[in-house]
Amino acid sequence: MNRGKLTIGNLLKNRQVTVGGSVLIIFIILAVLAPYITPYELWRQDYTALLEPPSENHFFGTDQYGRDIFTRILYGGRSSLLAAFGAATLAGFIGIIMGLIAGYTGGKVDRIIQALINIFWSFPSLLLGLILVVVLQPGMFSIVIAISLGYWPQYAQVIRSEVISKRSEEFVEAARAIGANDIRILFRHIMPNVIAPVIVLGSLTMGYAIIVEASLSFLGLGIQPPMSSWGTMLSDAREYLGRAPWLSIFPGVAIALTVVALNLLGDGLRDILDPHIRNVR
Repeated sequence: MNRGKLTIGNLLKNRQVTVGGSVLIIFIILAVLAPYITPYELWRQDYTALLEPPSENHFFGTDQYGRDIFTRILYGGRSSLLAAFGAATLAGFIGIIMGLIAGYTGGKVDRIIQALINIFWSFPSLLLGLILVVVLQPGMFSIVIAISLGYWPQYAQVIRSEVISKRSEEFVEAARAIGANDIRILFRHIMPNVIAPVIVLGSLTMGYAIIVEASLSFLGLGIQPPMSSWGTMLSDAREYLGRAPWLSIFPGVAIALTVVALNLLGDGLRDILDPHIRNVR
């Protein structure tokens, strides 16, 4: 199966990659430079400016405690993007290892790993996240573990299929002929040839992870104070939808833009690398 290459030219030619990547880069820069962009501290409360609408002093207004919404959006981006990146990385690591072993070994080992995949797939990701977060206690670590356990089967299934299609090719047989062991064949010869789908899955998983993290935080089981989270901001804004709609509008827009950007990026990368790649879940 022919694959494209991730060259600068190919990336810039793809409109989905350029739009999605640009939006994502902007959010990352804003999150990283948050202390230098906003003059307000994350936890600063100003009881003389409660529920102020957007103005020159507070671009996105203030909340019920007088906290600057723009500041909380920036710091909330840190939490959401960090959780999403951590979950995608851990899910990818677990899935790649399991997929490589299952696809290359076959037989009983493959059946055991396939059974594990089916077990984890039988649980909706949000439900699995709820169970694990309750067991592990709310927080960034719990969210990353919960999301990664919900999405590693995607990586494992894709990598397994790719390995099965590659394990009997000539370059693998040549490696065996010169005495390469199974570990070397897997990680030196097969993995570089099957890793392309992981790049696509990584960006899509980050989009899912942001939604799951926001959902858990909305329920009070995600990022805990004093850290800021878009989901927590939405939860706090429920009582003020009519009186102060900006409390829910801005974090909602931030979540939507980030998820759309990641999905555009993933779709664009998929088109570049292989137009036949599709989500297996």
